[in-house]
Amino acid sequence: MSLPLPVSSRFRALCTGLALSATLPALPVSAADKPLDKAAVEQIVRDYLLANPEILLEAMEALEKKQQAEGDKAVTEALKSNRTALEQSAMSPVGGNPKGDVTLVEFFDYNCGYCKRTHPERSAAVKGDGKVRIVYKEFPILAPSSKEAAKAALAANKQGKYEAFHTALMTHEGRLDSDAIRATAKEVGLDLKKLEQDMGDPAIEAEIKANMELARKLNIRGTPGFVIGDTVVPGAIETDQFIALFNATRAVNTKKSG
Repeated sequence: MSLPLPVSSRFRALCTGLALSATLPALPVSAADKPLDKAAVEQIVRDYLLANPEILLEAMEALEKKQQAEGDKAVTEALKSNRTALEQSAMSPVGGNPKGDVTLVEFFDYNCGYCKRTHPERSAAVKGDGKVRIVYKEFPILAPSSKEAAKAALAANKQGKYEAFHTALMTHEGRLDSDAIRATAKEVGLDLKKLEQDMGDPAIEAEIKANMELARKLNIRGTPGFVIGDTVVPGAIETDQFIALFNATRAVNTKKSG
């Protein structure tokens, strides 16, 4: 592992503290009473790191572990405090088995290639299980047409055709534009006039903004992103991985209720 230069101020301070504590020789009282100047301190640190370069790797690994632990703790707390918004938002469409004993929350963008490739994997896992409830979180971050598609999908929910429209958009080949969105809506039997009207509902805009904020709190920075129980999955996974997460979450839920 190589360390990019220049070293950050935070890391330089860490190395300075380590080097000084480990290498400063015992000074005569008269010398120790004199503070070291900046150049002398930097020379001590430089000499120490040149002689012991492995400490850079050790310090970076420790820093990464600390940051990871802090990040995991923040996400865990975010899951606890935002569970209702994640799983019970009145504006978030629900699919799969609405009475399922495991909830899968999915963040996605209709222009996301990884989302499109993961869609059949997720669908197969949910269908095979039969007891998974899906909460759809529109997360349009890739293009203006992503947001237009997200608004259209949420508007389609008002006509009871969300999942049909969602699937059609996910399986659409090529990048979406206004014409493709409306053509897809027509194909699944949506009333286009009502769809256009409902897309302007302020509640739809509010839902998308709320999803953006939830994703930020959960450190979901791209698409797709999944929340299954207490696990956040920031990226695409395959059918067997979904199944394993469903079973693990179900086991945890059973243990909690017991």
